[in-house]
Amino acid sequence: MKKHIVMAAVLAMGSVTGAFAQASGESPWMMRVRSVHLDSSNKDSTLSGLSINNKTFGEVDFTYFLSPNLAAELVLTTPQKQTVYAAGSEIGSFKHLPSSLLLQYHFTDLQGVKPYVGAGINYTHFSDVALPSGVSLDSHNWGWAFQAGLDIPLDRNWSINLDMKKAYIRSDVYVAGSSVGRFRVDPVLYAVGLGYRF
Repeated sequence: MKKHIVMAAVLAMGSVTGAFAQASGESPWMMRVRSVHLDSSNKDSTLSGLSINNKTFGEVDFTYFLSPNLAAELVLTTPQKQTVYAAGSEIGSFKHLPSSLLLQYHFTDLQGVKPYVGAGINYTHFSDVALPSGVSLDSHNWGWAFQAGLDIPLDRNWSINLDMKKAYIRSDVYVAGSSVGRFRVDPVLYAVGLGYRF
């Protein structure tokens, strides 16, 4: 179901022509580079007290404006290594590669600032799982993502960006091939960055 939603969104974006850009004189493309702090919810139903470390990393996103108010944003980063703890003691690590596709509404009637809200889907790939012998995780996860942010224009092209997302990232935990519960990262992501409108 969620894969079908992503495909429909991509097809919808592909069907949009450059009419908006020609009418407004602006490029429909924006790119942002952000520094992101991941604050994990660390919810665990395995009764093992599982948790991961919070961390700060970089991301890049590409936004395509379908109209002055509506835009689609693709958020990308590199695989992030997380340390895994059980009841406070380190037991291993894994890497996860999260990416999100969001549909945004931009408020254009305010002077000096451009707030927006967004909702979409997150896909996360888990790899390099190094946990105690016999313990494994799902490799793939699909979940919802929600967003609120603010662009502060510096000139016609450049802006400062403040952004917050809630992503639903989780994995079933297996011991000897049998599921023993679910670990929910479900992070809040706080970001600050710089945007450029082409």
